[in-house]
Amino acid sequence: MKAIAVRPGIPDSAHLVEMPKPSVNDIDGGRGVLVKVLRVGVDGTDKEINNAEYGAPPPGDDLLVIGHEGFGIVEETGPNVWELKKGDLVVATVRRPGTSIYDVIGTNDMTTDDTYYERGINLRHGFLSEYYVDDADYIVKVPDGLREVGVLLEPMTVVQKGITQAYEIQRRLRVWRPRRAAVLGAGTIGLLATLVLRLRGIEVVTFGRTAKPYMNSDLVEAIGAAYVSTAETGVAAYAEANGAFDIIFEATGYSPIAFEAMEALAKNGVLVLSSVTGGDKRVEVPADKINLDLVLGNRVIVGTVNANREYFESGVKDMAHAVLEYGDWLSRLLTHPVKGLENVAELFEKLTTAKGAIKVFCEVSA
Repeated sequence: MKAIAVRPGIPDSAHLVEMPKPSVNDIDGGRGVLVKVLRVGVDGTDKEINNAEYGAPPPGDDLLVIGHEGFGIVEETGPNVWELKKGDLVVATVRRPGTSIYDVIGTNDMTTDDTYYERGINLRHGFLSEYYVDDADYIVKVPDGLREVGVLLEPMTVVQKGITQAYEIQRRLRVWRPRRAAVLGAGTIGLLATLVLRLRGIEVVTFGRTAKPYMNSDLVEAIGAAYVSTAETGVAAYAEANGAFDIIFEATGYSPIAFEAMEALAKNGVLVLSSVTGGDKRVEVPADKINLDLVLGNRVIVGTVNANREYFESGVKDMAHAVLEYGDWLSRLLTHPVKGLENVAELFEKLTTAKGAIKVFCEVSA
């Protein structure tokens, strides 16, 4: 079968490869599920792996099949799979268990192991291939009504985890009803965060660098949120003029804004950080004031990355809710399709340079 793989450690090595087609018998205990891949989304993680910034192949291999935002259809199941059948639409989770207590209890995303296993990212092959096989425990069914947008489920889980954690943390307050939220960043994750917060009835202001109107600001406003360009108004300045935020979801990829966001939090507020940033950016901040406000205001900062099965399942529910509430809104995020695994160069060109791209994805099969 065809797949797109990189040679970890070698920049710009993404290329088409031929690999043996997997079998349900590759999974122990009769729990194997063979999935025909329909679509795979690509994002900054794939770009950074292709840049040789991180990523490692499975043991004994010198190639890593990339792609962690998979969406497909079940082609065959092992004898002990009862929850899935041929023809079901599915998405596989990304993180696989290690050895820590958190892995043992099924919260692989919270592992304390130094070594982690993620399909398409580290030590496990990903989904940019014609087929993959996995244990049924890691495969989540997607309803037929989400066929056109199912490829968005994996990025949706980052948002699900972050917002769920915010509510879980603030259960300590006995009563916490957030009314105002800010989303920093209007890319894929920022737009999905805006959606999820609106589905919860929260007033949302989404901040992006580009002045409106453009497609992303139109999408924000289409679901009843407000859009503000940071080129015109900073986050902290906006909060000072209009009121602080109970939840701030950061999805910019620009670490200095996290410190500005801390100044825009209301008392008992939660700042959710989703950006994974490298480099050595430095910024001068009013450290004493930020520290004082965090302590005296019971403010919280929490990170979200990866997701376990429960966030995939809750993501399915919110996506279904979104289709009922907002029609084709989710499908409008799928801006840049690339047909066929053989078009590797086009896929990475669009991921890197395409103007107006929200989600670039590969149409692997019809």
